[in-house]
Amino acid sequence: MNSKANELKSPNQLIKHIGIAGNIGSGKTSLSQILGKHYDWQIELEDTTTNPYLNDFYYDMQRWSFNLQVFFLNSRFQQILKIQQGDKTVIQDRTIYEDAHIFAPNLHEMGLMTERDYNNYFSLFNIMMSTIKKPDLIIYLKASIPTLVSHIHTRGRDFEGNMSLDYLKKLNQRYDSWVEEYTHSPVLIVNADELDFINKKEDLGKIISQIDSHFNGLF
Repeated sequence: MNSKANELKSPNQLIKHIGIAGNIGSGKTSLSQILGKHYDWQIELEDTTTNPYLNDFYYDMQRWSFNLQVFFLNSRFQQILKIQQGDKTVIQDRTIYEDAHIFAPNLHEMGLMTERDYNNYFSLFNIMMSTIKKPDLIIYLKASIPTLVSHIHTRGRDFEGNMSLDYLKKLNQRYDSWVEEYTHSPVLIVNADELDFINKKEDLGKIISQIDSHFNGLF
């Protein structure tokens, strides 16, 4: 089903880039796919199946943290360039901001990424940011630790079996702080503890209504 949101324009702007943000297991991929189908938006998913570092990272975070984060940064940046060069509305599963402001600093704080690597990473991020436009909307899936753990167990990815609760808690804290401070784009917060948008049509309808209302008043 196509939506008016696909066609909303200002004199010089077309809605092109919607980012889905949220912790591991919050439901980003599912919501991206559902909204992509509903609005007839193209979908850019996070690259986990072909990521050469992800499995190694969860078994030895200190050794592979820098490699993993650079891979994600590069992958996300290429997605953004593709979005900006295209003429379609695209929904992106996780944003480049989360890589730089949540995952990388969390690894650094936990002693899993060296100061040298972290500074190198952030310098690269800043250069990338000087060349790209900001998303038209970010949808943040806010979820508690029990909800995240339940989703992670349900999807059953082997490499996520070694993830600690402390790691998820630290990420959640950083997500909340980041969302409070983020000002580059409008942010729509979705409570993933209360809204089962995968199994309940009425819950999905609430999210779609919020998105439609937002875009109707965006420009």
